[in-house]
Amino acid sequence: MTLINQQTKIIQRCGLSGSDVRHSVQSVLILLVLLALAACGGEGKGKAGVAALAATDISAPEARLREHPETGERLARKQVLVRGNASEPASLDPQLVQDTVGGAIVVDLFEGLTRSGPDGDTEPALAKSWASSDNNLTWTFHLREDGRWSDGTGVTAHDFVYSWRRAVDPELGSNYAYYIESAGVANAGEIIAGEKSPETLGVRALDDFTFEVSLAEPITYLPDMTVHYTMFPAPRQAIEAHGADWTKPGNMVSNGAYLLHTWHLGEKLVAARNPYYRRDDQTIIDRVVYVPIESASAELQRYASGELHMTSTVPVSQMARLKKERPDELVMAPSIATYMYTFNVNRSPFDDVRVRRALTYAIDRNIIVSYITRGEQMPAFSLTPPYVSGFDFRQPDYATWSQPERDEAARQELAKAGYTEDHPLEFELLYNTDESHKALAIVISQMWKEKLGANVTISNLEWKTFLSEKQAGNFGMARHGWKGDYNEASTFLTLLTSDSGNNDGGWSNPEYDQLLLDARSSEDPNPYYVRAEEILWQEFPVAPVYFNTTVALVSPMLKGYPENNPRNIIYSKDMYITAD
Repeated sequence: MTLINQQTKIIQRCGLSGSDVRHSVQSVLILLVLLALAACGGEGKGKAGVAALAATDISAPEARLREHPETGERLARKQVLVRGNASEPASLDPQLVQDTVGGAIVVDLFEGLTRSGPDGDTEPALAKSWASSDNNLTWTFHLREDGRWSDGTGVTAHDFVYSWRRAVDPELGSNYAYYIESAGVANAGEIIAGEKSPETLGVRALDDFTFEVSLAEPITYLPDMTVHYTMFPAPRQAIEAHGADWTKPGNMVSNGAYLLHTWHLGEKLVAARNPYYRRDDQTIIDRVVYVPIESASAELQRYASGELHMTSTVPVSQMARLKKERPDELVMAPSIATYMYTFNVNRSPFDDVRVRRALTYAIDRNIIVSYITRGEQMPAFSLTPPYVSGFDFRQPDYATWSQPERDEAARQELAKAGYTEDHPLEFELLYNTDESHKALAIVISQMWKEKLGANVTISNLEWKTFLSEKQAGNFGMARHGWKGDYNEASTFLTLLTSDSGNNDGGWSNPEYDQLLLDARSSEDPNPYYVRAEEILWQEFPVAPVYFNTTVALVSPMLKGYPENNPRNIIYSKDMYITAD
């Protein structure tokens, strides 16, 4: 059988039509299909979640309820939720967490002033109400008096003062310190720069249950920002008693619906219901097991065998099949998130904007979202997604060109930069270990090879190492993704300010920084945001690929999953498991 005939057979098995493979991208799709070949057989529909309890090998109490108090559904005898969680968390410290892996756990262990509702709206949490004064320069949060730490002590406004000061303290070295500054909190920038002490931060406890925040510039969306874990309270008593070890089982004190029970590195992390949580009587799930599975294919196999109630993602090579075989279990919802590649602008060849521009132009985004990711993603030519609340979404001129026009412009830019057939562009593309990231890296690097003659080496690193290498600037070009921390355009645009702890590529532009500063105090920040995006279109510090969607598999037994939440914040306490 010839290679072309083999490709045709594979395409047919995977549910693709022959017209899917065409002209300049034929070999790209062939690579994708070959990558997916082993997975096209299917595991069968199975009964996801059935074997989850047995697979966890943990003891769990009998469920307190036999039926759901509102819906009347019959509940599983033991309420143990098993979640795929992508990889091992780098930290469980709210002020040090910097990724969705740790964030998924921390939002169960801790509770902030506000929370994200099922549809992404900001709802009261530990704060029962809030109000602004002085033209939004002062915000006052009134706390519930029934908030408790897992050691039984009360959560007070003083805990928030401590944690917010801790977040900006240079001694802690939080990558999210800039988040407090982005919120406009008075003196945050000077504290981060080491010019003022953390005690000067614009926060204070008016009494045990009244938390006041003073801003340098008026910001209307501060309550939305407090949904994020950087602004969660931190247990001073545990931190002072155990130092850096305070996040270990037996040492950790938390105030959320769950407390840290056990943590076996590389195997599982178990959270148990917190009896001191203010709404513990309304929590149905007794145990939550987070399983670090870096391989999306392995995670899928464990889900299909019933060992997981939900996955963290879905392998791109399986999307077509899963849409047919498990349509009721496949969640695909818009998310305020962007998938992109970041350039280290301080390293050759990416210190040349013409190289960055050429590589960005040459990515065929329609091929990627139509034939590879297949999760209803939208091609991205800008940083900020169109469905961010109140954002005046616009696109650069090159978004309106045909792909052949973009490819020709890319070749011209690369030629201007001095790269020819005799002197080809060569570089390394770094991504974190995951089949989906690998598939995209292979396909996109092949696009660059075919269109630009670029020789690209793709390399992968385990998640924690990947993060540390990126932060240290030890890369040329790297995979990057950003999920909005709150539903406002600044959550994306401040990512690339000079002082952002997540600006790993080192790009800096004074005008851009000033625009984001001016936007904070403007009644209409959109003109500043539009101009900031225009600067990104001119300088290309990142190469946007697509606006993401939440893609996961959720067992029919698991109810309460927030399918319509664009923030993709999943609280285990809001879910429950029905009987077989």
